[in-house]
Amino acid sequence: MITPVIRPRRLRSTPALRRLASETRLHPADLVLPMFIREGTTEPLPIRSMPGVVQHSIDSARRAAADAAAAGIGGVMLFGVPEKRDAIGSGATDPDGILNVGTRALVAEVGDALVVQTDLCLDEFTDHGHCGVLSVDGSVDNDTTLERYREMALVQAASGSKLLGLSGMMDGQVAAVRDALDRSGFVDTVVLAYSAKYASAFYGPFRDAVESTLEGDRRSYQLDPANRREGVREAQLDIDEGADIVMVKPAGSYLDVLADVAAMSSVPVWAYQVSGEYAMIEAAAANGWIDRKRAVAESILSIRRAGADAVLTYWAVELATWLNERDAR
Repeated sequence: MITPVIRPRRLRSTPALRRLASETRLHPADLVLPMFIREGTTEPLPIRSMPGVVQHSIDSARRAAADAAAAGIGGVMLFGVPEKRDAIGSGATDPDGILNVGTRALVAEVGDALVVQTDLCLDEFTDHGHCGVLSVDGSVDNDTTLERYREMALVQAASGSKLLGLSGMMDGQVAAVRDALDRSGFVDTVVLAYSAKYASAFYGPFRDAVESTLEGDRRSYQLDPANRREGVREAQLDIDEGADIVMVKPAGSYLDVLADVAAMSSVPVWAYQVSGEYAMIEAAAANGWIDRKRAVAESILSIRRAGADAVLTYWAVELATWLNERDAR
């Protein structure tokens, strides 16, 4: 019998050795919690396709944000769900619109403890559900939309948002928003570019969460799932335009793109573990097909391993609680 000389299993032989040899670690500060704030509700409303996730009232959002801060996560990303919508998404730039009111409330509650962030996109506020203003022919007018994004950026920054998540995938959106912010004195407001945002099937439950009115699809502005290099190109363009952080979305099915972007980026790289990824694990766990806790942790660990500096995930607070309990032992 030949005796192996090289034995990689040595480093896997005990829990202490595995911990010491671990290449990637999870920490609460690397997690961001997406939150939905709904206009006109006084209590949290469950989202059918996302078990455990709710549309918050202002009060319940404040409580959830306080819990998030206590868990030590990095931040919360806010999405607004308005009662009324129109063709240009007027509610997005109304200082008294739900997203801006919610932002002020959470900044007052936890603004010193974590980073309050806001989604900068029109889709939640338009009656057609697209991420921009429509042309006469029904297509999204890129440059007219940029003007709306500039207006949104100023209102969100004035409401106290420290980080603006540009998720609309319009050409030139980073440059437009950065210019608007700097000209108005918001030079310290951070711009997160959803650079490689793909036209994915995994967004379905999110559309329940924001009560999307979209008919058709967003393939004329979100990336083709078949394209890898295009994601890197978009990230580089956003960096060149002044993005402080770039994003890959979804995460789990695009780990190759995430790794590519992380390898070339001179700024932090984040990834969004989207609603469909969340719902699939929850559904499989509810049926007893997988170990829920291990699957949740492994799914987020893989995103970090691929190169994400931070992860937006609906499990942010729950995972942070597990990590805190582990570290307390």
